[in-house]
Amino acid sequence: MKKSQIRKKFLKLRESKSQKGYIINFKDIIKVLKKKGIKGKIIGGYYPYNNEIDCIQILKKLEKKSYIICLPKIKNNFQMDFIQWSFKEPLVINKFGIPEPSTGKVKFPDILLIPLLSFDKNLNRVGYGGGYYDRYIQRVKKRKKPLLVGLAYLFQRVKKIPINKYDIELDFIVTEKNIIE
Repeated sequence: MKKSQIRKKFLKLRESKSQKGYIINFKDIIKVLKKKGIKGKIIGGYYPYNNEIDCIQILKKLEKKSYIICLPKIKNNFQMDFIQWSFKEPLVINKFGIPEPSTGKVKFPDILLIPLLSFDKNLNRVGYGGGYYDRYIQRVKKRKKPLLVGLAYLFQRVKKIPINKYDIELDFIVTEKNIIE
């Protein structure tokens, strides 16, 4: 299956199934961090959009544990930065309809929680096709290598994702049922 076909299929499937109460267990995220011995406290999350796994409760719990929360802010030329943000601060809606911080300091996360449309057992992912996360990771890995944690529903798994040289493999995928590494 081509990536465009995967996107179309899983956008529809996620829309029909995502409201069924699937949630990611906060303890699974902590397990991943402990397993990798992550000491850094800067976490790049995302504001769920278009039936993505909702990580807001996870981010709230991490903020209470003194993590610095960052959300992506879309820039020109298919680029983005992660901006420090707190739940006490307002968000603005970007050109895609996604809430993002309006102001704040650019941070380089130690951990990135990444939404996706589909994934395979080799930790490859299909996103919306803009390449924002792949470009961001490629750009910042010169400074630091963040732990890449995809968040997905188990039903989003496929046998094989077609990949190209720009695609970046994740370190883990956490679903409502398990941790894939």
